[in-house]
Amino acid sequence: MKTKFACADFTFPLLGHAPALDLIAMLGFKGVDIGLFEQRSHLWPSRELKNPAASARRLRRALADRGLVAADIFLQMWPDFTPYAINQPAAGRRRKARDWFLRTLEYAAAAGCRHVTTLPGVTFAEEGREASLARAASELAWRVEQSRAAGLVFGVEAHVGSIATTPEEAADLVRRVPGLTLTLDYTHFTRAGIPDRRVEPLVAHASHFHMRGARRGRLQCNFKRNTIDYPRMLAAMQRAGYRGWIGVEYVWIDWEHCNESDNISETIMLRDFLRAEAAKL
Repeated sequence: MKTKFACADFTFPLLGHAPALDLIAMLGFKGVDIGLFEQRSHLWPSRELKNPAASARRLRRALADRGLVAADIFLQMWPDFTPYAINQPAAGRRRKARDWFLRTLEYAAAAGCRHVTTLPGVTFAEEGREASLARAASELAWRVEQSRAAGLVFGVEAHVGSIATTPEEAADLVRRVPGLTLTLDYTHFTRAGIPDRRVEPLVAHASHFHMRGARRGRLQCNFKRNTIDYPRMLAAMQRAGYRGWIGVEYVWIDWEHCNESDNISETIMLRDFLRAEAAKL
């Protein structure tokens, strides 16, 4: 199986951005998943998107100087998922989310990146799931349209705390929004005790992947305790004809026990394991 591996710049938040990119290149990756995470990544959207084209050109040069390319641009507008969720009931916040998304498309194109990721929205208790889901679908459909017009691929990550916390809910979202793809991360389902076989049908809808160790009760864990069957996942990806990037995505954040891993060692072990398994296919 032919593979392209990326590493997230937000895997190493205690380094400056330039040293983090140096390390990613030293680890032998060719792609970088860029986190535009407000107040919690190297590159904050409030700064980068003031002049998207100029900021993206600086990023592209920094990557190219190290033999790297941007594999994905992942926009998160606030550390908490809710205030700027794409399906916020507050119209003013939805307008800002749309504005930042359009700027992110401009940023991605100027950075030479063909893929953009956001979160899919949340359920607002005051109005109920169906109303929240309908608004999320409408907002996602608009983003699919804008991405297509820009010549980019748009994916959402079904995640803990989102409006899509099960594989079935993620599949329903894809059915509701023609053209929507997934930045697929099994770990959000594994944490809830959902077996791989229930997640596997989503592979056909994936345009990007995040991979790391996880087990029931832990969104991220050391690879030796991982329960995800990655060889089975790679085989499913091959059957689906997947040709995109595989992002090795250990994170370091004080949330969901995600600051309890040696990210350098874990990244190397998972990278080597995935390379060896993919070579068998």
